[in-house]
Amino acid sequence: MQKLPLNTILEGNCVEVLKRLPKASVDLIFADPPYNLQLKNELYRPNMTKVDAVNDEWDQFDSFAAYDEFSEAWLRACKRVLKPTGAIWVIGTYHNIFRIGKIMQDLGYWMLNDVLWIKTNPMPNFRGVRFTNAHETLIWASTGQGARYTFNHHAMKGLNHDKQMRSDWWLLPLAAGDERLKDENGVRAHSTQKPEALLYRVILSSTNPGDVVLDPFFGSGTTGAVAKKLHRKWIGIEREAKYIELAQKRIDAVQPEPFDQAAFDVRSRKKRVPRVPFSTLLENGYLSPGQKLYFKKDAERSATIKPNAKLRTNDGFEGSIHQAGQHFSNGNPCNGWEHWYLEKEGEMVKLDHFREAYHLANDMYNR
Repeated sequence: MQKLPLNTILEGNCVEVLKRLPKASVDLIFADPPYNLQLKNELYRPNMTKVDAVNDEWDQFDSFAAYDEFSEAWLRACKRVLKPTGAIWVIGTYHNIFRIGKIMQDLGYWMLNDVLWIKTNPMPNFRGVRFTNAHETLIWASTGQGARYTFNHHAMKGLNHDKQMRSDWWLLPLAAGDERLKDENGVRAHSTQKPEALLYRVILSSTNPGDVVLDPFFGSGTTGAVAKKLHRKWIGIEREAKYIELAQKRIDAVQPEPFDQAAFDVRSRKKRVPRVPFSTLLENGYLSPGQKLYFKKDAERSATIKPNAKLRTNDGFEGSIHQAGQHFSNGNPCNGWEHWYLEKEGEMVKLDHFREAYHLANDMYNR
């Protein structure tokens, strides 16, 4: 099998390069494609100074049809290299993101979220004919309906004052100051450089140490720089030699802290341990046949533990802890570990407490 060119910038057209990579070999793709901004004239501020806008040749297309054809080609090529458990993030603006989203759905990607990157320092609308465009949209999608994917939910809560992170991302300013890469003349080296804080959140949420992150429009190398800091492997694809040189120099300068699995692994503790069946707790004496459990601490919705590790509810239903919970939830999916309680010494104790006790007693977190 062909080996992945890890931690490498590959020069060339992204579609052609992607075709040469092994199928189902990449964990995450972050794509910052041309936006097709359709700028026809130069833009000036009220004081008549010229705005350094995005007018690069790579962002120009003859028509919407040409842009759609280009978009379908690279999105199809990306889907081929993604693992079944992989995911993709695509960033854009109102110029292109709706077209991109439609093509993604047509290709079988499954939308997980659209995330708004709210800019704290956006460029004003100097002509005063529209609202100031103060956000960009990211589409996060899996490889298909029902596909598994990585989401480090607790890590995102950790970045958000221990509250569930929302899909509107604030306090992530544009790449500026020392972070903004400049050429030998002191002019910004890439017109659409993304801030490292944005990629930090994307990569941390959707990958684990050692995963492979691919960026088909590598540009200034932000994806590679952040991936290296977080001990992820990366692959960049870029057709412009000047950007390759810029990105390589930038990434070479990154010196991540030495890798420590326990320190860099942000998965929840439960996801890091082998699965423990409910029957194991019964067989090892953590629970006993005949004990009564209460659904969401409700005395009116109870169940008795049977010797075969099934529950028999007080209205006659029999099934697993999850099936019995679903029975009391009007058919909605239910995690029985979280919603069944045992009365112990006058207090209601969540069923998951006993599984946690088994994990600790058998030193399962350190395996």
